[in-house]
Amino acid sequence: MSLLSAQRICVRYGATEVLHDVSLAIEAGEIVTILGPNGSGKSTLLRALLGIVPVAEGGILRSEGLRIGYVPQKLAVDRSMPITVRRFLSLPVRVGDAAAAEALARVGMGGQEGQQMSDLSGGQLQRVLLARALIDRPGLLMLDEPTQGLDQQGEAAFYRLIEEVRTLTGAAILMVSHDLHVVMAASDRVICLNGHICCEGTPRVVSNAPEYRALFGLGTQGALALYRHEHDHEHADGPAHHHHDHDHHGHKHGQKHGHGHDHAG
Repeated sequence: MSLLSAQRICVRYGATEVLHDVSLAIEAGEIVTILGPNGSGKSTLLRALLGIVPVAEGGILRSEGLRIGYVPQKLAVDRSMPITVRRFLSLPVRVGDAAAAEALARVGMGGQEGQQMSDLSGGQLQRVLLARALIDRPGLLMLDEPTQGLDQQGEAAFYRLIEEVRTLTGAAILMVSHDLHVVMAASDRVICLNGHICCEGTPRVVSNAPEYRALFGLGTQGALALYRHEHDHEHADGPAHHHHDHDHHGHKHGQKHGHGHDHAG
């Protein structure tokens, strides 16, 4: 059985149908990215899958005992109210020091318990939100536009972190992305959403789909860029030949390009 599945769900706000006839399934350990323009229902879909928003039609099934970690789209930190990273990790449910330290270390924020939340950079804040979501050792991690507001370097670093989390924990990851032109290459599937599922497949397949190009107004020249991350060190299970680069779809990996990439926000 899938970790989580939606079967022909519809979500309505009053008379307005925000999601129509959406079906999807998330399998253990996979990374799924949902792409869509503003107003396409991406956040609503996540909230419906979490059970926060009721569905008007269809149904949602979760595997028994599934723990879900959720990283919300935005967190407003009241700068007039001091709260440390450590205290934040214990909201709303207190967690032990060891669990908090382990979660922070896992996201590259080890030893930062005493930092004020209001002093964190955008990237650091996202890492703390991720640490909080990881404390319960979820089988599925949902992230709502986690790289919004980060620059290209910050976005790439966060994508690397997500890949590492999947490798270390085995958790499946469902991520909503606002960046219509760049997607993490580690995504096993990309789902294009615009009130309904327009197209779905591997990043390479989706990038060539006319529905994707039509949805994002890319015409025939548009290209979905893959963010690829590979390490340059050896793992315990053997040597790896790795490097960082950005790879356009339609090109073989490793091919050099003489042009840069536009990263739309």
